Amino acid sequence: MRLRALLETEALGLRLLGGEEELDRTVRGVMTTDLRDPSRYLSGGELVLTGLAWRRNSADSEPFVRILASAGVAGLAAGEAELGDIPDDLVSACLRNRLPLFAVNEDVAFATITEYVVRQVSGERAGDLAAVVDRHRRLMTSGPAGGGPDVVLDLLTTDLDLRAWVLSPTGRQIAGAGEPLAPGVCAALASEHLAAVRTGRRGPHRISIQGITYSLFPIRGHGRGAAGPGSRDVRESVLSDWLLAVEADAGDWPAERLDLLQGVTQLIAVERDRRDAARTVRRRLAQEVLELVQTGAPPAEIAARLRVAAPVLLPGLGSAPHWQVVVARVDWDGGDIPGGPVAQSLLEEILVDPSVSGPEPSDRIAVAHAGDEAIALVPLPSLSGEGGEDKGPESALHADLLLASVRDPLQAGLDGDGRLTLGVSAAVHSAEGLRGALEEARHARRVAAARPGRVCAAGHHELASHVLLLPFVPDDVRRAFTARLLDPLRDYDRRHRAELIPTLEAFLDCDGSWTRCATRLHLHVNTLRYRVGRIEQLTARDLSRLEDKLDFFLALRMS
Repeated sequence: MRLRALLETEALGLRLLGGEEELDRTVRGVMTTDLRDPSRYLSGGELVLTGLAWRRNSADSEPFVRILASAGVAGLAAGEAELGDIPDDLVSACLRNRLPLFAVNEDVAFATITEYVVRQVSGERAGDLAAVVDRHRRLMTSGPAGGGPDVVLDLLTTDLDLRAWVLSPTGRQIAGAGEPLAPGVCAALASEHLAAVRTGRRGPHRISIQGITYSLFPIRGHGRGAAGPGSRDVRESVLSDWLLAVEADAGDWPAERLDLLQGVTQLIAVERDRRDAARTVRRRLAQEVLELVQTGAPPAEIAARLRVAAPVLLPGLGSAPHWQVVVARVDWDGGDIPGGPVAQSLLEEILVDPSVSGPEPSDRIAVAHAGDEAIALVPLPSLSGEGGEDKGPESALHADLLLASVRDPLQAGLDGDGRLTLGVSAAVHSAEGLRGALEEARHARRVAAARPGRVCAAGHHELASHVLLLPFVPDDVRRAFTARLLDPLRDYDRRHRAELIPTLEAFLDCDGSWTRCATRLHLHVNTLRYRVGRIEQLTARDLSRLEDKLDFFLALRMS
């Protein structure tokens, strides 16, 4: 299709800002991005959609446009939702580089344009390819009742004789045509995909398992309302993007068939974006409940908020007799990538039973994030005994089992410079217990963080007894405990203005990472080592030992 055809479709809400003489360019595909440098994902001929999250100031426009022009894209469409009118510097840069520029009305979703372009481009191809793509619009606009990704994959099987599956980054099957893949195969496919993405290899990626060759296509949900819009680093989205696994060797495919599969991934991404947009409601409700818990709101107020949120957080249950809290944190070396949103998306996936297929099971998981930490409220139905008595939670989460089936894919996605730590609380039966459950899960995550390995978890049963009994420790014992550990540091800070107490807090908060702690405090690592050494000298403790770390942590919390 030609660029000119886009302007002739009023429903797309496009307005031409420059490049009228280039409107006869051919559009071969569409890509949504807010990366500062999306060149690795461009092959030429795309209509690029952007929300302008990459633009920090006027100097950013020229480099971005030059990258697009060098890659041979057909045109650029910029959304007006974030900044209103398109900046003049972007208009000028497009004129200088002869790149057609469109403004997208704020009322038009990028998904609408993506669907239209993919349908038109694919519809122009001949034979069986056009027959498949022509039906995608009906499938993707009909919602879950129309079958969603499963029916799209069924069409690939019936029309092109291709068996395909949509997998989550942890290897859980979201959708599939025919027999489900074995869990071991799913985990291996996800691991290969994540390793390829982390090393910058372009898709499709090929892997042979038990004599069968699979081709892996990334499904990137970077449209409006997606889980990770505006990503500037692959680490911000690698642990949340789906993938399409096709039982075939795409290495010998003609360009037309590769284009079709890329179009299929874009259409599935539209469905992914829609589901993620619906998930934001649960995230917001979880955030509201957790803010009440963390600020010490009365249990009656928390319980009332949970009752209001129940129709969304607990569809079909009405109420949850028991709750568990799970805390997760993703840390990247250098500390320059925010871990909270990554941990949030990942926790939503990890908490789904890996044996359950489909995208809907996460509808009963509410995950919020604060800073680099993600927090999940997990409802647990009760197991009723004779006479209807409550026998406790039917399926409580166990930390050692949560990561068992997803450890290999996650290690491939973390790729030597990232770390996931996770803590699980005991089950509580009322809103009154949520604050204690949250603290318990946080303590457990710190226990996990003290262990070696890229993927670690700990449960409430692994906490030391003094952590569990902390609320019942008499005040005089608390004061003696904190004075013995912290008074020498306070006295030293008072005399020398050495800031040993803030250094200790930051060091523990960074889980003993010298690099992250030095970065947070704006110190040289050697200066940090000197301060930690002084803390150990004054207190006769060793901050490389888990027991001493926990004692310092408790002393700071009780002081």
